Amino acid sequence: MSCRVLMVDDNENDLLFTRIALQRCGVDYEVRTFERAQEALSLLATDPAHGIDLILLDINMPVMNGFGFLRAFEALPARQRGHAVVVMLSSSSDPADRARAAGHACVRGFMNKPLDKAAAAQLIHLVRAP
Repeated sequence: MSCRVLMVDDNENDLLFTRIALQRCGVDYEVRTFERAQEALSLLATDPAHGIDLILLDINMPVMNGFGFLRAFEALPARQRGHAVVVMLSSSSDPADRARAAGHACVRGFMNKPLDKAAAAQLIHLVRAP
């Protein structure tokens, strides 16, 4: 069974390295990428059958940062959010960012970039957890 992943990060290199880690970890991840949070939200809002299981979300992005995305995502009707869970994937080592992310019910984890194969393989457990 595959896991549908939505990556939201404004850095092309980070998107590439994360995609490679996901491909090499031994889990069947189906990946879509967005460099702008607003475009990712638009997909979720306009396609209720998106089937996204996991959102890998950067914090520091222009226009709408990761926390802005979280607020907008949580404001979507449940059918538009689906069963997607969020894992913050950031270069931030600020404990305040971790605490702020943990304050959102949809956030299941906080990982630092770059994502490695072992961490990528563990993501499936965050998605499948009750």
